[in-house]
Amino acid sequence: MQLRPPFRAEHIGSLLRPPRLLELRARAGDVGQDELAREEDRAIRDALALQERVGLKLATDGEFRRRSYHSFFYQQLGDIRIDVVDDSGRGKASGRGPQPVAVIGSRVQWKHPIHVADYDYIRAHTSLLPKLTIPGPCVLHFRGGDAAILRSAYRDIDQFWDDIVQAFVDELEALARDGCRYVQIDETAFAKFGDPEVQAWLKVRGDDWQSLIDSYIAVTNRVLERAPASLSIGMHLCRGNRGGQHHAEGSYDIVAEKLFNALNIRFYFLEYDSARAGSFAPLRFVPRDKAIVLGLVSTKTPALERREALKKRVDEAAQFVELDRLAVSPQCGFASVDTGNPLSPRDQEAKLRLVVELAEEIWGET
Repeated sequence: MQLRPPFRAEHIGSLLRPPRLLELRARAGDVGQDELAREEDRAIRDALALQERVGLKLATDGEFRRRSYHSFFYQQLGDIRIDVVDDSGRGKASGRGPQPVAVIGSRVQWKHPIHVADYDYIRAHTSLLPKLTIPGPCVLHFRGGDAAILRSAYRDIDQFWDDIVQAFVDELEALARDGCRYVQIDETAFAKFGDPEVQAWLKVRGDDWQSLIDSYIAVTNRVLERAPASLSIGMHLCRGNRGGQHHAEGSYDIVAEKLFNALNIRFYFLEYDSARAGSFAPLRFVPRDKAIVLGLVSTKTPALERREALKKRVDEAAQFVELDRLAVSPQCGFASVDTGNPLSPRDQEAKLRLVVELAEEIWGET
């Protein structure tokens, strides 16, 4: 029986926000913080009940206290924003959404625990293992590059990276001291490097995408080297997930060998719900001491996948990584930003239940 993460049936973190919570957020100027907090608490308790009901062994708070998967965390580290978006030249017809952009107005500095209270609330209201999701240490740079960092806040890129590493180590240590044992890092850049359009976008701003792969692995490893040993830390990768749209296309081929061998992560959550992700062949580089969670179920569409088709895909992946080191999940969260993806709470529950039933059928456990 699987006693530590990753579990056979996983989910990535964010869940659809209830309409009442979105309504209160939209009226932020007219609603007191106490009223908003009470509604967040109520919504999180319902989300925890959902995760228990479908049979998961882990639980997140649905990221209900955040506007997006990354914005809240980085806002706590200074005058920093990531959600500035340029919508020009983008339409829903292509399915490719606009890339968020980072604005960095101050040095990065950890001043207080960011998600300890979130962990405490999950722990107090469920018997499932609390899972905390945090953005990766390279998200800020990927969204802005050297130019955004050196524009006003820094004169030295190395100092920026030192500050990033220290901030993440401080937060991980705070979580571990409080009893947290399971953390997921959302570092989507690695899944996007294989997209020629992303490569061209990085080149225009002065970044060599091939060098960034090595830099991002080195920075992440600096964090992991200092992370508490009591934490099980996995990394989630995807190609963008905003309102049912994506930010990138392309397989893992270009990054696979370094991603799975040079990066000191024990398990990976990989988007694999569509042809955008390519084949399972890059999994041949996964070493025998690492595990892969296959993100086979889409959170971008309400269509419910067929269980037999998913089982076939797991069998295909098992040609490269033995079945005992595989698990299954949705490909991403259901609401990477608070407005969510175009599916209903009923669709969401059906997909989570499907993941659990699939795991039970394949491995006899969740």
